[in-house]
Amino acid sequence: MVILAACVGASFAGSTYLVAALFRPEGIATGRTASFAALFAILGLVSVWALGLFSVRQRAGFAGMSFRSLAGALIAGLLSYLLSRITSIGEIDGPTISLITVTGALMSSLVVAVVGKLINEDVFRRRVLVYGAGIRAQSMMSLRRRTDQRGFRLLGFVPLQEEAVEVPPDRLVKSNGALLECVRALEVDEIVVAMDDRRRNFPIAELLQCRLGGVEITDVVSFLERETGKVHLDVLNPSWLIFGEGFRRDTLRRIEERLFDVISSSLLLVLTSPVLLLTALAICVDSGFRGPVFYRQVRVGYAGRHFNVIKFRSMRVDAEKNGAVWATAGDTRVTRVGNVIRKLRIDELPQIINVLRGDMSFVGPRPERPEFVAQLAESIPYYSERHWVKPGITGWAQLCYPYGASERDAVEKLQYDLYYVKNHSLLFDIMVLAQTVEVVLLGKGAR
Repeated sequence: MVILAACVGASFAGSTYLVAALFRPEGIATGRTASFAALFAILGLVSVWALGLFSVRQRAGFAGMSFRSLAGALIAGLLSYLLSRITSIGEIDGPTISLITVTGALMSSLVVAVVGKLINEDVFRRRVLVYGAGIRAQSMMSLRRRTDQRGFRLLGFVPLQEEAVEVPPDRLVKSNGALLECVRALEVDEIVVAMDDRRRNFPIAELLQCRLGGVEITDVVSFLERETGKVHLDVLNPSWLIFGEGFRRDTLRRIEERLFDVISSSLLLVLTSPVLLLTALAICVDSGFRGPVFYRQVRVGYAGRHFNVIKFRSMRVDAEKNGAVWATAGDTRVTRVGNVIRKLRIDELPQIINVLRGDMSFVGPRPERPEFVAQLAESIPYYSERHWVKPGITGWAQLCYPYGASERDAVEKLQYDLYYVKNHSLLFDIMVLAQTVEVVLLGKGAR
């Protein structure tokens, strides 16, 4: 992805010089073109990064990748124009900036198509060898599609004498000599340690030789986290949670998070006020002015504390007369207006009030009901750990996995939630918000 980022940045900068050479040749001799090219390239890279173009989980085809590069160029063009007027950077006129933006969008889309194709070739992918072929190593087999191995090529698995082999025999790599010799013969770039029992016969000396020989050594949990954007529960152990990097919750992060939440929610409340008023009116008309506009429900928040979440009512008033149940596809309890506002995620907007109150954050795990939390915490390990950050209106799990209505779905979403809990930061939150726009526009995952 570093190669792709460099090429996309060069295409944004190059579009400025191309337009200047063809339509404004006098600008080449001044510093205006160079300063604007740098500004446009930086903003363009930040925009496409926020839209997920460089994500290791990116599985979109040419259309999806092109959409991200086009949208990133348009955002960068608009921001470049505003900043050039405010700060006098570049001082290029509006029509020229528009032309640069269009050229940058076309060039970046072409670069994404060409470089994206080249990156998928083996020559640019890391060569990965798995040390172990047992139960923990079997989790690596989930990355069997070529799109799952965009940044690496899985060479095979080194079986161990004390482990039962759980991977297909054709994926085994026989290591008759020293591990370092095998690594050199296969030209390995990275070894993923996936032993079922590290307490016995851990090859410290051999792995150290490989490490000193320039080969990266990675634990299977960390490797899967990096490549899939989630924490795999089937290979997770408590020591990784305790000693691993991340899970930062210091004072600076809390202040940063709160400022971001207050500023973002205040702006969004102002911008969406017409939508809020129209939605409230539509709910009243649809229900014949009977029943409440808002729906309040107890949810589990930070550190397991309960709070009342506020949403637009999208179901009938008697939707849960028989008790709490999961929402399902084609749920007959959803009203006509509710069906529309759920698809557009408008029903979630009143949660801005929860964010302003401090009950929720803008980005975080989805807040669940106490009944479901109690049930899931008993059957799913590490489920309670998702509550060590505030729940959010949107989140990493909501982006990566469709709306879940079963325990299996809860397990999948928990793996993404734990990834967010471990890696949450201001930049991560901004990226999630940017990608949420795409989800809302395309109606993904709504129920």
